[in-house]
Amino acid sequence: MLRVENLTKVFPNGTEALKNVSFTVKDGEFLAVIGLSGSGKSTLLRCINRLIDPTEGKIYWNDIDITAAEGADLRHIRRNIGMIFQQFNLVKRSSVMTNVLSGRLGYAHPMWSLLGRFSAEDKQRALAALDRVGIPDKAYTRADQLSGGQQQRVGIARALMQEPELMLADEPVASLDPVLAHSILQYLELLNQQDGITVLCSLHFLDLVHRYATRVIGLKDGELVFEGIPAELTPERFKEVYGEEAQMVTVGGQNAN
Repeated sequence: MLRVENLTKVFPNGTEALKNVSFTVKDGEFLAVIGLSGSGKSTLLRCINRLIDPTEGKIYWNDIDITAAEGADLRHIRRNIGMIFQQFNLVKRSSVMTNVLSGRLGYAHPMWSLLGRFSAEDKQRALAALDRVGIPDKAYTRADQLSGGQQQRVGIARALMQEPELMLADEPVASLDPVLAHSILQYLELLNQQDGITVLCSLHFLDLVHRYATRVIGLKDGELVFEGIPAELTPERFKEVYGEEAQMVTVGGQNAN
């Protein structure tokens, strides 16, 4: 279980990105995080895996205080938390295989990883991860030769190499067209349902939230303003998150009634 307790993040310029946010995520849930750009979604996800440090509050994963972890303890925690980024974060000039193997760095001996040398077992694991996301034939293609959807699949395969129990996805389909958006979220759904991986995914489009999420939290100006199941996200509650002038737009670009 993930527990976020009274989480606050104030950046050096004085911006208060998160304000006393608290919620829990049960094992095996698919939690969607919604809100306008600048509402704190990315900051929240990056605090959870300590890419950035919170100013106040606590984050517990399986009763371990992530916010207090340092050094080897933090590296061990991060092994269990996969991360998928909106802009893919691939080494574009390297092969797909090299990018996927980089997800294994938390397990490999530092000297071997610096030299880019991985075991035959890890290479087989990488091929299996690519097979799960439908692109095993791209293993030795340069990452910059792939489409956006294929690059995001590489990002998922890389995260799988960590053998994660928790997957954080920071607006993973924001730069993709509607068909590819569903394709990527279907892969995350399979990992959630078949592997039991808990998923926290920030999303903009409400039809995607209703289709894939089992629960939703909404952030507005860094504060938690909604928590519930997708069916409870009525047009009225939607406006509490996005503002009175906002319209519920689907991933295909149509207004939802």
